[in-house]
Amino acid sequence: MRNGIVLVVGIALLVLGVQGGIRLLVDHGNEGLLRWMPGGFVAHLAVYVAVAVVGLVLASRGEGRAEGSDH
Repeated sequence: MRNGIVLVVGIALLVLGVQGGIRLLVDHGNEGLLRWMPGGFVAHLAVYVAVAVVGLVLASRGEGRAEGSDH
């Protein structure tokens, strides 16, 4: 059960990070969820990339552990 939750949270973070980063690259003025955060384009893009990487790591760990628990 816990592995499934880690997988879902990881996928959600991955989607939010990638979608926000792509939106920011296409329209530099659209910060999305990070509009409250100071720092400008580079800071916003760095946060979106970090969220995507954390999501990728969580999703891969959740998937790996879920597959390993079947045996």
